[in-house]
Order: sequence, then structure tokens, then C-alpha cells
Amino acid sequence: MEARFHAPEEMNGKAAGLAPHGSALRGRFMHNEPMAKHVSWRAGGPAQRIYVPADLEDLRLLLQAIPEHEPVHMVGLGSNLLVRDGGVRGVIVLLHGVLKKLSMESRTYGFPAAPEGMGESSVIYAESGVASPKVARFAANHDLTGAEFLAGIPGTVGGALAMNAGCYGDEIWNHVVQVLTLDRKGQFTERPPADYVLGYRHVSLRAGHEEWFVAAWLRFAKGDGNTSRARIRELLQKRIATQPLNLPNAGSVFRNPPGDYAARLIETCGLKGVRVGNAQVSEKHANFIVNLGGATASDIENLIEKVEDTVEARTNIRLIREVRIIGDRA
Repeated sequence: MEARFHAPEEMNGKAAGLAPHGSALRGRFMHNEPMAKHVSWRAGGPAQRIYVPADLEDLRLLLQAIPEHEPVHMVGLGSNLLVRDGGVRGVIVLLHGVLKKLSMESRTYGFPAAPEGMGESSVIYAESGVASPKVARFAANHDLTGAEFLAGIPGTVGGALAMNAGCYGDEIWNHVVQVLTLDRKGQFTERPPADYVLGYRHVSLRAGHEEWFVAAWLRFAKGDGNTSRARIRELLQKRIATQPLNLPNAGSVFRNPPGDYAARLIETCGLKGVRVGNAQVSEKHANFIVNLGGATASDIENLIEKVEDTVEARTNIRLIREVRIIGDRA
């Protein structure tokens, strides 16, 4: 019998929707939930449905149950996402704090050898809901080096994999040995980096199949944990000094164009401090847009468009967005 996705009801915190083969989903649904609670910009309209899975197996059952025509969005910390004021249809799946396994990988069979020059190395297994800074600290605590840059990425492993996130001269896919994905049919697949087209803040599967990252195996060189922890502290202090962390934001809004910096272009065009409603181009870092308090998603999106248009008109460079915008306009 073909699985059907039933509009769930709350029952003692458990989902009453049915998964395939009569198995009950064990996670929790929320209806018409304001996404402002779940994105770092603290703005945006409601999600038609939010699901918090119990674990990876529960997520698999959910994806099998959702009709193919219904949109699905995976969200970690919401640190790179804006949901328009009209809300978003379909199902938002919250992964942070759910897909949270983080461990040293004892399995070595099937993994390629470490890149030349890396020397002795170890592999970390991290599920997609783990915050990137937690991976940095975990690596340092196991005397691994090279993961320190992850402390500067304010999102989860899943989001970092999806956009090849990076900072301070490194990117996550430089360390990926293998990823675990899950598709809408509930099929798990282990894939090597060769299955993907990788670029600056861009990742796409060569086969074009719709699936999501649910875990990764990341390789880092063995080193001195004290040195790694000191480097993490240094990078965090630099982040505090240069970024407007005291106000809701979504990190860098635009990718850096080749050979230049988006922040420099924005500042050169006199846009630092410019506002639309209660959204403002940060006076501390021009590639950040901050919520001064009560900004709507429309305020933020209109300011993004204003920055794009102004920079293009004055420099002939069209900035490419790093943030993702979904949903319907109000």
C-alpha cells in the first residue's frame, strides 16, 4: 500500500502522522510556527509545518511518507536563511540537536589515503545537526589540527557541506573523505567528493538527484591540541572584533567576487549604515545585514536588493548572494 502523509496532530509531544509500513513517526510537528524563532536573523513568516525528527531513522521514515510534490527544507541553526513574511509551504525539518552524533571514526577500510603532505591523520564522523564550532573543539580535544577554521562558521555541518562553507583560508570540502546522504525515498547513500561539483560557496551533485547531507567523515592531521585550542581562541577573538555579533544577522550576505571582497565594494559604494526599515548594512562589517529590532523579512530582502543594485550600478559587478531566501512574499 502506498504511504500517505497525513496532516499530523500533537499527541503528548509525539507525531500522530503515519510513516510507511504502519510505523508511527516519533518526532514532533509544529504548525504555522514563526520561522523568526528558528533563523538567526530573527525575522520571517510562519512555516506551514515544522518537524523535529527523533533521530536519523525517524527522518528517513518522514521523507518516505511525504508526497513528492510537497516541498521539504532541511534547516540547522538557520544562520544562512531568510524566510519571507508570507511564510513557507511544505515541511521544514529542524536538524540541530537531533542529528548530533560526533565521534572519532575507527573504520579505515574504504577510505582513500590521506593527501600527500598531510602526514598521519584521523577521521571524524559528524552528523549534519552538529554545530561547526563544536567540530573544531572536538578535533582540538583529540589532538587534531586543521579544523580550527570551523569555529568561525556559525552553522551546522549540514549547512557547511551544502554550500562548501569556509573562512580564514580553508573550506570544509578540503577535509571531506565521504558523505552520507538521504533522499526522498528514504535511501541512504555514501558518496565520495568526486560525486560533486565543488566551487566557492557552491556544491552540486553531478547526477542531479535530490538528496540531503546527513553526515560526513572529515579528515584532519594529527597535531598538538593546545596549539589548536589557542588558534581557535585567536580566530574567535578576531570574529568578535570584526563582526556585529551583538545583533541578529546571517553572516556574510554575499560571496566575494573573484579577486575582491564584497565588503570592500559595499563600503566603497557608501552603503555602510544604510537602512530599510529596521534592517541595516552593518557599520562594523559591510557584508553583514543586521536586524536592529523588529525588522521584517521584507526589510532585509529589500535591503539586499538595494545593495545588489547599487553596487552593480557603480562598479558593474553583480554581487552573488551567499544567503538563501525561501517562501512567499506577504
